[in-house]
Amino acid sequence: MKDVTTIGLDLAKQVFQVHGADAEGTQLFNRKLRRADVLRFFEKLPPCLVGMEACGSAHYWAREITNLGHDVRLIPPAYVKPFVKRGKTDAADAEAISEAVTRKTMRFVPVKTTDQQAAAMVLKTRTLLVKQRTQAVNALRAHLAELGIIAAAGMTKVETLIAIVRDETDIRLPLAARFALMTVADQIEALASETDRLERAIVAEAKRDEDMRRLVTIPGVGAITAATIKAQVPDPAGFKSGRHFAAWLGLTPKSHSSGGKDRLGSISKMGNPVIRSLLVIGATSLLKYAKNDPNLRPWLKALIARRPFKVVAVALANKMARTIWALLVRGGIYCKANAAVNA
Repeated sequence: MKDVTTIGLDLAKQVFQVHGADAEGTQLFNRKLRRADVLRFFEKLPPCLVGMEACGSAHYWAREITNLGHDVRLIPPAYVKPFVKRGKTDAADAEAISEAVTRKTMRFVPVKTTDQQAAAMVLKTRTLLVKQRTQAVNALRAHLAELGIIAAAGMTKVETLIAIVRDETDIRLPLAARFALMTVADQIEALASETDRLERAIVAEAKRDEDMRRLVTIPGVGAITAATIKAQVPDPAGFKSGRHFAAWLGLTPKSHSSGGKDRLGSISKMGNPVIRSLLVIGATSLLKYAKNDPNLRPWLKALIARRPFKVVAVALANKMARTIWALLVRGGIYCKANAAVNA
């Protein structure tokens, strides 16, 4: 155990797999560990380079093992896969992690703090409530449509349907239907109330946090987008430039180059899908009012004239991502006079 320098830890709920190697990469052990024995195992080891695949519980284990004096690095699972020799076993995965973590060109995921994870939980809870509310609204619309009762699109029109359900004098609804749909209506209102409560908390936090206050000065970036970026991008300086950040979000074209011929396709959609979606939605909302904006930037005006609407929205989202990186890394706030930030 004194010769071990590199550890590959394959995480699980109860049974973990740990692979140890010396400075030359020779395997010293590859064994299973029960969850209760993991920290005791690392307490007995000299300071090592410990690699783990980035996942939900990886940040917790990274913090705990780092406190024991080890150098812990989290690797995206997609970057570990090429090092798996054959088959899918815990032992093979742990060996692959041990080998991948020693590569000089390997990219790692920053370890999140408990506060950053807590902020992400607030956002994920809001997303869950919005999904559940949408499901309930769709169910209410579908059931009433079976009886010939419809309303215009949009969440604001749902109140009309709820009023019909609660109107006991409306003979269009049988008693059994009203009894069932009252539960759905109550659920919609409860979910809307809880969603509003979380959104108020997110907006209040955005007003207190300096980075988020600067991010919301960017057109198309609101409190939800700023809070999501703050929670899910713990180390923006880890990207070499704003273009690297935009590429990580999947907002750059997917390249396929061979034989000296470069081919660019649609956006790669790699990286964080939540932030990418929020930026595209923000860019889309900006473009809806772009025609009436006398101060529209020339490059954007020219792009709107020659490319489809959605292509322009993605291009604007890419620009927003690069601006976000510039503000987080270099400081300052967004200013139209200095909008051409060299990201």
